[in-house]
Amino acid sequence: MSGGSYYVPATSKWPILGSLALGLMMVGTGMVLVYDRGTLLMVVGILSVLAVMALWFRDVVRESRQGLYDAQMDRSFRQGMGWFIFSEVMFFGAFFAALFYIRTFALPWLDGEGAKGVAALLWPDFVASWPLMSPPDPAVVGPEQTFSPWQLPLVNTLILVGSSITLTVAHEGLKEGERATTRNWLAATLVLAVSFIIIQGVEYYEAYAHYGITLEAGIYGATFFLLTGFHGVHVIIGASILAVMLVRVLRGHFARDNHFGFEAACWYWHFVDVVWVGLFLFVYVF
Repeated sequence: MSGGSYYVPATSKWPILGSLALGLMMVGTGMVLVYDRGTLLMVVGILSVLAVMALWFRDVVRESRQGLYDAQMDRSFRQGMGWFIFSEVMFFGAFFAALFYIRTFALPWLDGEGAKGVAALLWPDFVASWPLMSPPDPAVVGPEQTFSPWQLPLVNTLILVGSSITLTVAHEGLKEGERATTRNWLAATLVLAVSFIIIQGVEYYEAYAHYGITLEAGIYGATFFLLTGFHGVHVIIGASILAVMLVRVLRGHFARDNHFGFEAACWYWHFVDVVWVGLFLFVYVF
């Protein structure tokens, strides 16, 4: 119940079940990483987390549709989503910081810059460059070649930038009460999202099959798949959210002045797009 300035949540089983599911997933993941066993436990944990999320969100949608939330709850939802996206900014910020540290500090130090000869004793033939390629130095573990940013990466960049535009049109249509516009442009956004995922999969195949870019391809391969892989997971999550929003639009959910679920999905998708622009510039171009 809500008193306008505070909110007392109803009794719910989902927090404790969500905690148990997360614990199960993490124990299973730890066992897989450390002991190379526990795959079944990890899978059961992941499925449990997904089930709790789906059922919990279902209850939130039902409560919202029943008019149980007021302005204070709306502010609470917005603050929660804002902090969630901030945590995601910090998440990717750590990976970008690692990339910048490697390129700005670690490589020059190994090449002897500012090391007063110490690095030369460790690796006298090392020459700083990015990316670190296997040839012509056989001592360097790296890819055989890298992707041109002006082919598949550029296509994916245009797709994601375009998807932000189509999603904005869909959002504006919802605010104007034009549900057909919202439906059509949201569907177009979802098509672009799926296209990005498919093209990313093609790029990964090419990386392994023809470019020698693998997780074992030195620091370049590790940072490449760490950054693009986690982003790809976020695109899949975002596409799933957009699919749920499309189903809700088709069912007549949301009103012109009450549609934070849709708005939160827009926030998340625009964040994912901004991260990709950073990846395109600092992983592919520079």
